[in-house]
Formats: sequence, structure tokens, C-alpha cells
Amino acid sequence: MDQAQNLDELLTCRLDFRRKVVEPCSIIIFGASGDLTSRKLIPALHQLFIDSQLPEPIRIIGFARREKTHESWRTELKEGLDKFSRTKPVDPEKWKAFAEHLFYCQGEFADPNAYARLAKMLAGFGQEKLQRNLLFYLSTSPSQFGEVVEHLHKAKLLLKDEAPGTWQRVVVEKPFGHDLASAQQLNQELTRFAYEKQIYRIDHYLGKETVQNILMFRFSNSIFEQLWNRQCVDHVQITVSEKLGVGSRGGYYEEAGALRDMVQNHLLQVLALIAMEPPVSLEAEAVRDEKVKLLKSLRQMLAPQVASFVVRAQYAEGKIDGQPRIAYRRETKVNPDSTVETFVAMRVFVDNWRWSGVPFYLRTGKSLPMSASEVRVQFRPTPNVLFAAQCGPKLDANAITLRLQPNEGISLRFNGKIPGTSMQLRPVRMHFSYDSEFGAYTPEAYERLLLEALGGDATLFIRRDEVETAWAFVDPIREAWKDLALGEKEFYTAGSWGPTASDELLAANGHTWRNPQPIT
Repeated sequence: MDQAQNLDELLTCRLDFRRKVVEPCSIIIFGASGDLTSRKLIPALHQLFIDSQLPEPIRIIGFARREKTHESWRTELKEGLDKFSRTKPVDPEKWKAFAEHLFYCQGEFADPNAYARLAKMLAGFGQEKLQRNLLFYLSTSPSQFGEVVEHLHKAKLLLKDEAPGTWQRVVVEKPFGHDLASAQQLNQELTRFAYEKQIYRIDHYLGKETVQNILMFRFSNSIFEQLWNRQCVDHVQITVSEKLGVGSRGGYYEEAGALRDMVQNHLLQVLALIAMEPPVSLEAEAVRDEKVKLLKSLRQMLAPQVASFVVRAQYAEGKIDGQPRIAYRRETKVNPDSTVETFVAMRVFVDNWRWSGVPFYLRTGKSLPMSASEVRVQFRPTPNVLFAAQCGPKLDANAITLRLQPNEGISLRFNGKIPGTSMQLRPVRMHFSYDSEFGAYTPEAYERLLLEALGGDATLFIRRDEVETAWAFVDPIREAWKDLALGEKEFYTAGSWGPTASDELLAANGHTWRNPQPIT
């Protein structure tokens, strides 16, 4: 190890002391026959197990309506693990050790007797902590959340007044409602039988290493935090682009659309982390308080303003990487006259002291040229003197880009002189790459989120008021689109970066989109 590496090691600040001890417990997955269990949950739990991150002992129980034995369920999960594990091939001995912790409980969600069988199974494990420390993972339709939680409460498996030294927690998957009213109703159903502190609303985006790194980048580097305000920042662009179309998810997408599917949760979460004030501590509630404050600072749009601030569009047929793509309206389970948006771009303002007057541009879409998630903080241009006076618009303004995926990293763009006898300037880039710097894997989001839920750390989960504030911002936009047909400008060719109206949205303020580029 050279001197520089040794110094880096000495300066490594370890924050793991904050993580709560993960105690012996049982994890019960409702909807265990679903795709999420085999694709994400079991691969994540298996990886945590072989990395010695799970407590000992632990039990993982699948709860679903189909009739299966413990062994047949384990066989199904092994087939899924062979496909979706991030460490392949799966070691047979490690799988055998992990499989001993897997059990299956058959039952209908509405059947009280099924919950009695679950309680009996838990009691049969012997240890009190396996009976009382319970993580209920609701991988079900949101319409079933209230029903499952009520039955768990009646079976005395989920208690508001937990016995000392024990805990019960409920993890729920998105979508958290489809508008503000349904989100409020859903939250009321959950909090009838569990305290808010027991409910963990999961958004896998918050489990991504690079999304977590936004806070580290901002609040542990004084040189950048001093620039993070209206005096230095001209505007901010947040792009989450997807190369794929809706594929087999047409039925779901007809109900959701890009605004509900991506903007209300993922994009607003990233916006909150990028723009929030420094929390008073690293405790979960301190971080979540600041995120809610930021979301409440978003300037609300009235219905007549939506057309000036938001662009919606739908992909038409086109080509991506030379391969033909069909139009959204021709996808499976999609209405041939559908007005559902597959692309959204918007100009948002944060009405607080730090960001007053700074536009935040958000966009997301399907069937775009590449899949990428990034945040670009564009700084104010230099005064029109010296180099700026001579170069004009060719002198690019400085920018910091946080690439969240793929090719995770951070880039700083500034201007430099091209070597030689002539005086020439061009933008250059300083780039930090996770892969090059650390040379280590990036854990799957569900690994981190499951571990945090087991440890009782809610930092990376979404609080009730956070969900409802996000819906309150989005609802007027959907209301303004209600019953409106798509106009000619509201279609874009698959394989393009969206409709011309998206470019016009920025051009009105003298800005242009900076499209994500492949990073080599």
C-alpha cells in the first residue's frame, strides 16, 4: 500500500456504529408466489445470508394462497435464484444452509384461520424472538394492505404496544395510492393497527448506493455545499430515462402513466435529496423532516398553469439501436386510443430562501435512446468579459453531474486551455467512477433496504406526510390532463429524447437539455 492509499485508509470515517443490531427474527412475505419474491427479495436475503449480514437464528416464511410444501417452495426459489442472483453460480452448500431457514404457509389473505396457522408455525420455532420479532413484507396489491394488517392485528401477531425487547414492522411496496385521497385512506387503514414508526414504505430507488451518496456528497464536502444555492446555480436537470417500452406491463401502465409511476416517487425523491437543507443529525426523522420541508416548498401549479410548466407525451413507433419499436398504443393491453403519458418533462420551482428563482427541470420517459439516471447541476455562466466576451455561447458554463446509473459516478465540467501555441478553450471533465475508485460491487437496493428494515432504521423509507405531500403536488397536474386528447406535438418517435415541446419548455428560459451520454 503506497503512502496516498495509506492516508485514505486513515481518513476513512466509519459510520456503521449507528446501525442498530439486527436481532433474531422472522420475516413473513405476503404474496410470496409473486414475481418480486423470486426476482428481488429472496436473492437479496440469500446474499445477505452468505455475507453473514442476517441475524442468527432467522426464519423466512412465504405466505400465499397456492398450496405448496416447504420443499416445493424452496425448489421454486432455487430456480429463481439461479436466474436472478448477483453472485453466480449459486454455491450448493450455501444454498442448502440458507434453504433450512425457508418455510411456507398456505392461506387466503381474508381467512382468519390462515393467520392462526401462521401464528402456530411461529410458535413452533421455539425461541421467543422468532415469535415476537416479526417483519411483515406486504408484496401484495395495495388494496389488500389494510386487510392483511387487520388480520395480523386480530391474530395478535402485529401489536401497537409491543412487549419490551420485541418488535413488529410492516414493509409495504409502492404504489402508495393513486392520488392524494387514496394515499390518505391507505395510510389510515395501516395506522389503525400499527404506529407510523412500525410502517416502512419502500421505494427501491432510495436503496441505490448512488442515491444514498447524494447526501454524503453534499454534506461532507464544504467546497460544494457553499455553491449549492441560487447565487451560484443557474438551473438543475434531473433525468431518468428508460430504453425499454412498457412491454408486458401495458395493463398496469394504463392505470399509472409516467407521472404516477416515476415522477410522484422516484424523481421527487431525488429532487428532495438534491435540494433539501442539511438535517440537524443523521437520525432517520431528522433526514425525513428535511425532505418533507423541501417537498412542501414546491410551488403548486393551478390547472391553467400546467400547460406552461409540464409537457406530457407518448411514444410512437421508431427504432432503437437499429431495431424497430412499436407505438405505445400497439402494446399489449393498451387502449388503441390511449391518452396515457409515457414521457413527462416539467419545470419546477422551490420557493424557499436557498432556491428562490432557480428552475428544476425533471423528465422521465420510456423508449428513449438509453437507460440512465442522472442529476446535472448547471452553474451560472461567467460574466460577459474576458474569455466569455470573446467566446460567447461557446464558453460552456461549469456543471456537476451525478450519474446514478449506469456507470455510477460524479463528473465536474470546467473549461481548460488546449495545449499548443494557439489560445483555444474547450470543456474538460474530472470524473470520479465508483467502479474505478472502489473496484467493488454495488449492492442491490433491496439488500440495503431489507437490512435497514430489520435493524429498525427508517432513514431510507418514506414517511406518511412525505407520500401525501408528493401526491398533493402531482394531483393538480393529472386533473389538468383529465379528458384531454393528446395533440400532435404530444407524440415522440421511439429512440428520440422526447417531443419538441420538451425542448421548448427549456428554451423559454434560455436553457437546453443536456442528454445523458455513455461514459467510458
